[in-house]
Amino acid sequence: MSIKEFREKSAEDLRKELLGLRREQFNLRMARATGQAAKPDQFTKVRRNIARLKTVLGEQARGVTVASAPAGEPKVAPAKKAAPKKAAAKTKVASKAKAKSKSA
Repeated sequence: MSIKEFREKSAEDLRKELLGLRREQFNLRMARATGQAAKPDQFTKVRRNIARLKTVLGEQARGVTVASAPAGEPKVAPAKKAAPKKAAAKTKVASKAKAKSKSA
């Protein structure tokens, strides 16, 4: 399922769907353990669907609404400028070692 389909459902429906996906994940693990796994790609699909579903449940719990971008425009956050790197400060130990080498 896509995340759009999950967002259209109620919280109760999402919880039921989550329960079903977890059961499917368990059955896939048991099938693999007994050597009967037929579709190895199903593990990834189920795991990702669980993650999508939990994301939508979290959004709904926090009251977050996700606005979709108009067609043709990518959903990209503006890039942050990197902070300039600071020069390494001299430590007291380095200063003392330098002073000892000069006096010796």
